[in-house]
Amino acid sequence: MGFDLATDLAARRRQHRYRQPHIMDGPSGRHAVLGGRQYLNFCSNDYLGLANDPAVVAALRQGAADWGVGSGASHLVCGHQRPHQDLEEALAEHTGRERALLFSTGYMANLGVMTALLGKGDAVFQDRLNHASLLDGGLLSGARFRRFSHNDGQALASQLARSEARRKLVVADGVFSMDGDVAPLAAYADACEAHDAWLMVDDAHGIGVLDAQGRGSVFAQQVNDRVPVLMGTLGKGLGTAGAFVAGSSELIETLIQFARTYIYTTAMPAAVAAASLISLDKAREETWRRQKLAVLIQRFRDGAEQLGYHLMDSATPIQPLLIGDDAGAMALSATLREQGMLITAIRPPTVPQGQARLRITLSAAHEEDDVDRLLQALSTSKEIQ
Repeated sequence: MGFDLATDLAARRRQHRYRQPHIMDGPSGRHAVLGGRQYLNFCSNDYLGLANDPAVVAALRQGAADWGVGSGASHLVCGHQRPHQDLEEALAEHTGRERALLFSTGYMANLGVMTALLGKGDAVFQDRLNHASLLDGGLLSGARFRRFSHNDGQALASQLARSEARRKLVVADGVFSMDGDVAPLAAYADACEAHDAWLMVDDAHGIGVLDAQGRGSVFAQQVNDRVPVLMGTLGKGLGTAGAFVAGSSELIETLIQFARTYIYTTAMPAAVAAASLISLDKAREETWRRQKLAVLIQRFRDGAEQLGYHLMDSATPIQPLLIGDDAGAMALSATLREQGMLITAIRPPTVPQGQARLRITLSAAHEEDDVDRLLQALSTSKEIQ
């Protein structure tokens, strides 16, 4: 029989789920250049507008001049350079933790944590809408895998009460990447503390964005001291690349010894770490970015509701328009592109069946006029439909 790849690819096309990368001919920011045309970009995760910030770019250039363009080895061989150490210490301070540890990607961080902490005889409990990297990490850990209803602290508590596992790890996104809503972290912490479990929060979409200083979900919800494992990424709110895990000194030492995705991979370029130090400072100190975001988010929500669009329950920069069927989401994305708006349609398996959507994301790089142009395009698209 062999591998009938053509049949699988054809089926994905028929389902309107065939995906291809867009080749961008310009930097991430307010605008995107695609196929020789400039669009307003409403699908980037560059929430604070730092990915093309001049000071961050200058730090990357200087870092490359000082440290080269590659680290040359894994952290535990000879790839851990001074900017990596400085960034880990800054991230630990920023998140109120004893230590932090850098990973090359958020995906690797999540896999590394769960495979290092869990094994046979253990159990991992995951929110049903968790990111794919969290689900994969749980499955690869070898622990008994359980999923509970989205944002349902009582359902979690019931599952924990029935578990006799040696170690119990509860895992949730702080901000859910496709819905834009936030996890009820206090309820999860209550359940964990009542049933001798640890709570891990993936705050990829909260770091830089939530809390007055951009410290993320655990600070915004005042549960930082109740969350033993915090994961955050650098490539979204902070605008660079890579990820980190922050926690106790014992946790970090455990990851250094047992997290295969940390041990067996080349360290990120030191230049990226140097740039991330600058973006972290700017995210913390330039509070106008979060204030501007809040204004843009409210402006969009008010306008979209007036147009009769179904908005999901989100106060974050992630503002999904739920369409439902895959073909409809693709058609609306194409119509908006004709009007100069770049917004990718999100379809299964990224989201559940029947919940295809446009994942609109706002950035501090946007202006109020940009939001108004988007709303006008949505109004025109509604008339066309």
